[in-house]
Amino acid sequence: MNATVPRVPRRLLVTLHLGEVPDDMPAWRATTRYGVAPAERIDGGIVDRLLHRHGGDFRCARVHSARLPRSTAVPGARRFDDVEQLSGVGRVLRIEVQQDDGLADLLQALQQVPTVEAALCEHLSFAPLDAQNFGSLAQAQAAREYDAQEAWQARELIRLPQALGYTQGDPAVIVGLVDTGVMAQHLALPEAAVRRGFDTVDLDPASVGGLGLVGDSRQRDEDPGDDVGHGTGCAGILRADGLELPPGAAGQCSLLPVRVLAAAMSGERRVGVGSIANIDAGMKRLVDLGVKVINMSFGTAEGQLPPGGALPHLEVVRYALARGVILVAASGNSGLAERYFPAAHDGVIAVGAVNARGEPSRFSTRGDHVALCAPGEGIWTCGLDGAGAGLQRANGTSFAAPFVSAACALLAARANARAWPLNSHDARTLLAASCQPHRRADTTGCGAGVLDVWAALRALEASMDDEEDAGDGDPVKAP
Repeated sequence: MNATVPRVPRRLLVTLHLGEVPDDMPAWRATTRYGVAPAERIDGGIVDRLLHRHGGDFRCARVHSARLPRSTAVPGARRFDDVEQLSGVGRVLRIEVQQDDGLADLLQALQQVPTVEAALCEHLSFAPLDAQNFGSLAQAQAAREYDAQEAWQARELIRLPQALGYTQGDPAVIVGLVDTGVMAQHLALPEAAVRRGFDTVDLDPASVGGLGLVGDSRQRDEDPGDDVGHGTGCAGILRADGLELPPGAAGQCSLLPVRVLAAAMSGERRVGVGSIANIDAGMKRLVDLGVKVINMSFGTAEGQLPPGGALPHLEVVRYALARGVILVAASGNSGLAERYFPAAHDGVIAVGAVNARGEPSRFSTRGDHVALCAPGEGIWTCGLDGAGAGLQRANGTSFAAPFVSAACALLAARANARAWPLNSHDARTLLAASCQPHRRADTTGCGAGVLDVWAALRALEASMDDEEDAGDGDPVKAP
């Protein structure tokens, strides 16, 4: 059994049922940007009494900001629409209590209250996905000279050159990258490809389990700069310029980074660490900004979650899916059959890793929820070393997921060209039906096979042709 992940002291995330959140409850962003005071009451009844009994004084605010402005003189006031309310993102409260000793009892009590839909102790999430076990061989980045032939192997395995010869993608299709940020000035990343992005991290050093935070961590801002290299590595797979590295797998599709994970030191190693509220707030804002695909190369194993609480990221996953966003997540690097979240949520395309021969990587987390695998060993991509010109040789499902996110972006671009809707379920169906078979017998829990981008694009075209010929309104079916 893996150890429980560190939780954020004195902090709960509570989702109330429809109609139970006071209209004047501020968003957390309004309390930090506009100076609006956090609320010190919720219902004036049982929820408030339980919070005072087990946690002392408290303050709270909504985790998420609404999409639409509200006609009011209050700075930053906004209103939530039906999708925000029904998915739950408009009803998630971030509650900070004065005392931490009774948090477990408080959580258990809140879960019995009829007006409470879900409650969990806020905990930390890491990138790489095994970061709490610091030093995993699965995440080792070998120090060696750049090997162009090896760099192309992963792209050729998934027939990416053929796919990019067929479609170059569309800058109007935006891939959201939820990670440690991106070094936008990297010489291998085209300046026009990476949009400005933003940062939702607001961690206190006392909240990260003794890890030493590095760089910006205390305040949300509009600078998604990367102090770890994990997000920059994912960005290189998606949008490298084709000069220093093979061309990005997403073609001409745009990249919008959000820094939800701060940099922390463990020995000599930098890792990404972030709170659930920071991560979810970043994802919600990406959806509201119009991204079509979100890449999530982070997660927490189910066995590591604090006991008794709800599953993390559920409301924001529901919200993204309701808005038609395609969600892709790394399955995990434990090498076990288990569920990581957000990868295991319904509607998310969970991605495992294979080596250059198409064989499942020994570190790749398995399970019935895994949709397919993509290259995740010896992946050459952007790194932070070398004054903006550094490269790294990366391993892990973290770096397999961007290949699938890129494939989804290319599919969305082709679908857009024919005014055809494409959602996460459709994309998963197409990708799974067009996979190459696994090249080793022991592939239980590794999904339908190995990503084949070219075959997926042809399957999409065939599906659109069939539906148009049939005159049927059902958009995409398995070929």
